[in-house]
Amino acid sequence: GSNKTPSRVPIAVVDQDRSAISQKIVAGLSGDTSLGVQSLDRDTALELVKQGKIRAAVIIPVAFGEQATRALFRPDNKPEIAIHFDPSQAMVMPMVRGMLSQHVMQTVMQSTVGGNSSAMNDLRGDVSGSTSLPADEKRELIGMFDAIARVQKSPSRAGGQGNANMPAFDIPFNTVASEVTSGKEKKYNAYSHSFTGMSVQFILFMGIDIGIGLLLTRRMGLWKRLRAAPVSKTLLLGSTVASAALIATILMLAIFAAGMAIFGVRIEGSVVGFLGVVVCFAILTSSFGLILAALGNNPEATRGLAIFSTLLMVMLGGAWVPSFVFPEWLQSLSLFVPPRWAIDGLAAMTWRGLGIDAALAPMGVLLAFSAAMFAVAIWRFRWEE
Repeated sequence: GSNKTPSRVPIAVVDQDRSAISQKIVAGLSGDTSLGVQSLDRDTALELVKQGKIRAAVIIPVAFGEQATRALFRPDNKPEIAIHFDPSQAMVMPMVRGMLSQHVMQTVMQSTVGGNSSAMNDLRGDVSGSTSLPADEKRELIGMFDAIARVQKSPSRAGGQGNANMPAFDIPFNTVASEVTSGKEKKYNAYSHSFTGMSVQFILFMGIDIGIGLLLTRRMGLWKRLRAAPVSKTLLLGSTVASAALIATILMLAIFAAGMAIFGVRIEGSVVGFLGVVVCFAILTSSFGLILAALGNNPEATRGLAIFSTLLMVMLGGAWVPSFVFPEWLQSLSLFVPPRWAIDGLAAMTWRGLGIDAALAPMGVLLAFSAAMFAVAIWRFRWEE
């Protein structure tokens, strides 16, 4: 609703200038309700973008404040602000660039023509002593500086009642945007993100079929016959989980093999980490199917509820839309949804190009969810109709 606090887009700002102007720009961005700004050093900021923990890193270069002030009147020599962004969240770029332009323009204008006479005097002196400017252009610029100085000294501005509207100037800087991927000078492959999200959804639907198959088997009385054999309930259900996990692993590998062969998907990170996330998610999928069979009353009703819950989990996991568009409370809630960890883990091992340490947390969480679902299934499984 309109009365809710909008979710903030997490970005980092690296202020290498440390001037009064750059510090005001950082303060303005930090105070914007649409952004969650962290002030970091360059290496840390780029690493967080690479890991997907923030969406972009804005690098304000050395001497930016001085160069931007001069670029208001000398647009042929604009400073550059680098924006390093997460390519899977490319829709953030126009937003960050627009807000950056707003705060830079506002700060530079206030610093130049809003009462900072030293900056104006320096610019006037540069123009007056310039030998490259044509005489008529030099005369017009000096006249403009003098007019601005008279406005600054007017009684209305001295009393704080002046009009904040300033003459229109060109934006005094350029932005250079670059994708942060594996660090191997390789462009972001959008198919990598698509294959990650859609394969997670597809394999979870396989888990539904596992659960429905178990319910049908129970309806036909086959589970009752198996229970007559000298094996434990845990062994019977465990063998089901193991076989289903093996099939899910083979399917995941086949899907990514097709992505590599046809669409150029690559494992830029740890191959061992990639295999670990795939196996752990396959175990989760089979455990998901088992708990559906344990809690479901009949195949027909269970299928509809399972499809709805699976689509909801996949949506919250970030397979369809970026999670940052959710409200902050929903972003926190998505951490309790298993597909979120599978998608993050596979993305880290493919196009993000991270090491095996980035796969450990997703693997641990997926195995923890699997163990919890398997334990509940053992406890609640009914062997007869």
